[in-house]
Amino acid sequence: MKQDLDTDKIREWRSIVTLVVFVLTNINVLFPFHIPIYVPTSLCNAFLNALSNLRVISPRDGSKDNKKSFVKLRFPMNMVTAPLIADLFLLAIRAIGRREIHDGTIGTDNIDPLDIMVFFITLAYIAISIDASGLIRYLAFRVLKWGGKAGPRLFCYLYTFFFILGSFIGNDPIILSGTAFLAYMTRVSRNIVHPRAWIYTQFAVANIASAILVSSNPTNLVLAGAFNIKFIAYTANMVVPVVITGIILLPFLVYIIFEDEDLIPTSIEIHDLPDDVKGKKPVNPNIPFARGHIDDDAANLANNEEGKLLSLEEIMNPFLDKGGAAFGAVIMAATLATVLALNAVSTKSGKHQLFYVTLPAAFAMFCWDIASGWYHRKETRHIARSGRKDVETTRAERAFQEEEFRRASLTHGALQKSTVVDSSTSSSDQTNLCQSHDEVIQTEETPKEKHAATGVASDEKDPAYQSEKQKDHSEIRNSVPHPTQHKDLPNEVVLSTVREGVLASQSDLEMSSIPGTLQATVEGGHNKPTTLVSIAQDVFRWLQETFPTATAVLVHLPFALVPFAFCMFILVQALVTKGWVPVFAYGWDHWVENTGTVGAIGGIGLLSVLLYNFAGTNIGTTILLSRVIQAWQEIHRQPNAGPISDRTFWATVYGMALGVNYGAFSASFSASLAGLLWRDILSRKHIRVRSLDFARVNLPIITIAMIVGCTVLVGQIYIIRTNEPYDA
Repeated sequence: MKQDLDTDKIREWRSIVTLVVFVLTNINVLFPFHIPIYVPTSLCNAFLNALSNLRVISPRDGSKDNKKSFVKLRFPMNMVTAPLIADLFLLAIRAIGRREIHDGTIGTDNIDPLDIMVFFITLAYIAISIDASGLIRYLAFRVLKWGGKAGPRLFCYLYTFFFILGSFIGNDPIILSGTAFLAYMTRVSRNIVHPRAWIYTQFAVANIASAILVSSNPTNLVLAGAFNIKFIAYTANMVVPVVITGIILLPFLVYIIFEDEDLIPTSIEIHDLPDDVKGKKPVNPNIPFARGHIDDDAANLANNEEGKLLSLEEIMNPFLDKGGAAFGAVIMAATLATVLALNAVSTKSGKHQLFYVTLPAAFAMFCWDIASGWYHRKETRHIARSGRKDVETTRAERAFQEEEFRRASLTHGALQKSTVVDSSTSSSDQTNLCQSHDEVIQTEETPKEKHAATGVASDEKDPAYQSEKQKDHSEIRNSVPHPTQHKDLPNEVVLSTVREGVLASQSDLEMSSIPGTLQATVEGGHNKPTTLVSIAQDVFRWLQETFPTATAVLVHLPFALVPFAFCMFILVQALVTKGWVPVFAYGWDHWVENTGTVGAIGGIGLLSVLLYNFAGTNIGTTILLSRVIQAWQEIHRQPNAGPISDRTFWATVYGMALGVNYGAFSASFSASLAGLLWRDILSRKHIRVRSLDFARVNLPIITIAMIVGCTVLVGQIYIIRTNEPYDA
């Protein structure tokens, strides 16, 4: 279908509003926030009471109802809600209608959103299932063993490993397993002071490698569909620039960007596993609470010796489901081969939907995961239930100890206050006593971590911080003074310390009741009334225990991409029908006329990276630029316009392919879903990456990668393409 190139439409008020909404939506995606909504307390309580009476939620304690007049709710404005609200708003003012919604979901001009989304989600299931089998972590462990203790050599081995694997299965599975693996590896190393070099490199190389195959990134699917590019032809044109980028970037990373010995040591010293741990059976991380209270206390164990031992066990004794890994690898290989063959034989007029291949393959993988889970259900259920019981007991014990500590602290403070009031000591003695009491209270304050200068900072809930805090709590409990420690104090103060010692001993006697109290606490948690929420929780827990792999894969699938992508397709289609995309296309045409083929590659590459961070992540950028280039094609189909040369057209298309893949490691996390996933995984591993540091570290990496990739692409285009008119 021909695009309407009428640019006069942009003068209409609905066109102006459409552009403003598009810009504001993309800014919101980059900087999500919450809108406070104040609801009358009576209305909120009535709604919750209705849910409670209907047994949707647990019975409510009326005495705990909010006494304020209003309750503040926080409505999220993020990548899911913002584009949807934008579309609804444009629909309400009649800026868009049936045509934009149809073209943005069913598809038009060779861009089929429905086909792309189903293809990507189903293929992602296979890739994430392979990851859930432990194959990626196991292969990374083998690479770690091959690399030995030489830091630069191990860095190169891991770089190559992630590049090769990312080329076939995409960036998301690499981010899922590779990021956690590197977080553990750098933690258990004695002389890798900062993980910055390893985690940033892994993120960059995963996104670089995803540019080779169409199936590795949804942006590649959009681009290939928009311009009728055969999958094998896309790979043939992209493999040389991408591989050379990877080869040249590596020495820059090792010897220039991350040359510090604290980042990549000459010799890496990694702790050895104890003999009793080496022979242990690896734990399946997909089973909930597989390691009992250790999983629940991960935050408290992150940086102490026990936590390092657990991290070392994660990487040196990895879990591997051999059957699932082998079956997944065969399914993935067969699926990719079939997709490539089907795409190669299809014609422009009769092309086949790609999900006809990936949907049955994903269903076969899902059936394997279900069957494997059911076959091993007795073992996985036993592991999960034992671990959950351990967690409940540990939580109850911790709650009991915290309550005892609170009571002891209150008693200790009250007795000190009483002693100071009743004593007839001199004012100087009273001052000394108060100062010592203040010192006790101040021991609860602990310093925060000192990693701000590295670009990787510890969270305030860092396990080291929590461990230090628990240590200080124990110091307070042991801070009850003994009479012999204060010979210079008046007799009244000495008598007070004796009374406190008696109370402390009584508190110790009360500790003997812990087993009964813990048992009551643990058993009491199972006596809650049945509600719809509790049933849903029980069902999900049963699924996790019975089908751990299938459940873990479904939880990690990027379902949020689906509503976001469809809404962005509709928004971009609104720009097309309101005349803005033709305006952008005319601007691009003027740029190419003045700069030629080299300017086309450089311009589209720079534009792709910039829009990656300001046009609703990679999928939004690719959709918008694809529509602009399609409009550019339509401009040159006009009788009074000359044709686009074959060299310039493909230079633009493949330059955009480089930019929309490389742009993920540029200025913002939200430039891609992989960036958001990478940040969240690091945060769970107690490595907090600041937005400013993300941009600062990635700037030289993206600069080198784009210069190399675009330079190679220029040479390739001039060698294999001619100035003959482009034939669509």
